[in-house]
Amino acid sequence: MPDTQRSESLDPFEERLTAGLHDAGNAFETDRAALATAGALKGRRRLLRRRNAAVMGGAAGIALVGVGGALLLPSGSPEVGGSATSTHAAPTPFSANAMVQTLGRLLPHGAFKLSWPRGTNEGTSPYIHVVYDEGKGASAIDVSLGRVEPGSDEARQVTQCPGKALTHYDACGTSRLADGSVVMVLQGYEYPDRRVDTKLWTAELVTPQGQHVSINEWNAAAEKDSPVTRPQPPLSSAQLKNIAAASPWRDLIDAMPADPKSPTTPSSSSAGDTAAPLSVTSTLRTLLPKGLTVSEASDTDDAGFGYLVVDDGKGKTFVQVNVQADMSDVEGQLFGSDAEVLADGTKVAEHQGPGEKGGSGVVMWTVDTIRTDGQRVVISAFNSGAQDTPATRTAPALTMNQLRQIALSPNWL
Repeated sequence: MPDTQRSESLDPFEERLTAGLHDAGNAFETDRAALATAGALKGRRRLLRRRNAAVMGGAAGIALVGVGGALLLPSGSPEVGGSATSTHAAPTPFSANAMVQTLGRLLPHGAFKLSWPRGTNEGTSPYIHVVYDEGKGASAIDVSLGRVEPGSDEARQVTQCPGKALTHYDACGTSRLADGSVVMVLQGYEYPDRRVDTKLWTAELVTPQGQHVSINEWNAAAEKDSPVTRPQPPLSSAQLKNIAAASPWRDLIDAMPADPKSPTTPSSSSAGDTAAPLSVTSTLRTLLPKGLTVSEASDTDDAGFGYLVVDDGKGKTFVQVNVQADMSDVEGQLFGSDAEVLADGTKVAEHQGPGEKGGSGVVMWTVDTIRTDGQRVVISAFNSGAQDTPATRTAPALTMNQLRQIALSPNWL
């Protein structure tokens, strides 16, 4: 990317900021209400969502980028924040322009139309979001930098391909680089139900030191509510992988200040502690009736949710369980006066109806329970291998009575 340029002929900062915000309003969906990510991709787009929620508050960090990558800075904007690392003092903050210039050097030749960057001199969770066009159609590209605890469940999960029962995608692969870094490249869709053809391709890289680089690209100028501009996003899976693995990102992550909310040492159990309880998925597996084979399972480390895809030889069934503690305050909303009350005070509600995710012919059978201590266990089964794919059978492989027995099992205690 060419060196940063300043133009004496530019309008005052306030006018350019107003124009930038106006253009951004037409190009971007801030999606402030959607702060939580979908189940199987939990955590992978947290920085993106934080960026969307903070975009108006961080408007002073706007950098407009012209054709050929020339950077037009608002008056008084900082230059690139010096050396990326320091061994004798606190890390030197880096500006948003450092991310802009790094991405510009790594991308194939093209033009940035708009950029929403934030460096560590403007807060934690640095990111950059640009509209990029190499001549084949505009594409939104997002880069987020962060840290995860090396060897932690989060480090493993962020580079693990999600289960297809919850997330539909065309391809996904995880590989280990020569330096020990693990990178996952996922070629999927912005909308799980694929109601539009907006594609979302993602690279997630975690180094042995816990440096985390996340790159997202779309085949549209914005992630949501923007027309598709090209059949595929601009970067191939190999290019995504190479850009995520580029060393300049790691230098920038090393310059990030420490997050005071992060633990300083990995959590571990003391010797002699009792064994950790089984996860929801593992417990559900032990409670399945005989005659079912499991073809897919959710992450076994999730303490509150789990799913299995099972088959009795007559077609796949998706089974999911949620286990929630301290739900007494909403008991009245969840269980009406017609709920069954067992001898020990446990309430049970049963429901049978159509599925909720659009799969053709899909039905959803649910048993919902709450114990006197407020622990809620709710299990649902579907007559398909996923909620948003067509039915594979007339009814789920588990009967309502079998679902009831699983929900009421003392193993959940």
